[in-house]
Amino acid sequence: QVQLVESGGGLVQAGGSLRLSCAASGSIFRVNTMGWYRQAPGKQRELVATITRGGTTNYADSVKGRFTISRDNAKNTAYLQMNSLKPEDTAVYYCNADLMNYKFMSEFYWGQGTQVTVSS
Repeated sequence: QVQLVESGGGLVQAGGSLRLSCAASGSIFRVNTMGWYRQAPGKQRELVATITRGGTTNYADSVKGRFTISRDNAKNTAYLQMNSLKPEDTAVYYCNADLMNYKFMSEFYWGQGTQVTVSS
């Protein structure tokens, strides 16, 4: 069974930092692009950052210069380092990954989400 498991969310004061992790497990041949999305109450889910297997990154304008996405291919894990957090960063953060199985078929998976709350 393939799954993405996130960890690292929590409550932090404005200006603080948090690090999220997302680990892919199961029958996986290769993990391609991984990404983080977030959904605040009453809003649509939005892209935060993505990273290709080769390390090319893409960020939403709202987090550029504050958030850093990285990955460890040997561990099938992606990270999101969040610095200078603002109350508007409060949301449920979801991991997303393009996972290829041993039949060389790719499929996108979502994690269960982790809550990030930034107090003012």
